[in-house]
Amino acid sequence: MANKSKPKATDRTPTKPPGMSQERFERLVKETQSPFKGFRKVIYGAVGISGLLGAFVFFTQLIAGRDVKTALPNLAVQMAVIGIAVILFWLEGRGEGDA
Repeated sequence: MANKSKPKATDRTPTKPPGMSQERFERLVKETQSPFKGFRKVIYGAVGISGLLGAFVFFTQLIAGRDVKTALPNLAVQMAVIGIAVILFWLEGRGEGDA
């Protein structure tokens, strides 16, 4: 008895439906390979901007000399948030030329 395996959905090659432009079809195929990419980039940008705002607030507190014991660790946390958001945004955009 031959062991026939069913083809998986990921094994299929996408075919362009009639009446659809090639550019639109390629864009839709790219979107299915990486869904919500634009949404994730917006979230990373919002988190980065939030981190910048927080870093500005805590940096001005440090310059003014107010609550240095709490402002310095909070500034470090905000800088880490900015760094993580930048790295994630960069990693998200790295593969754009590949597909």
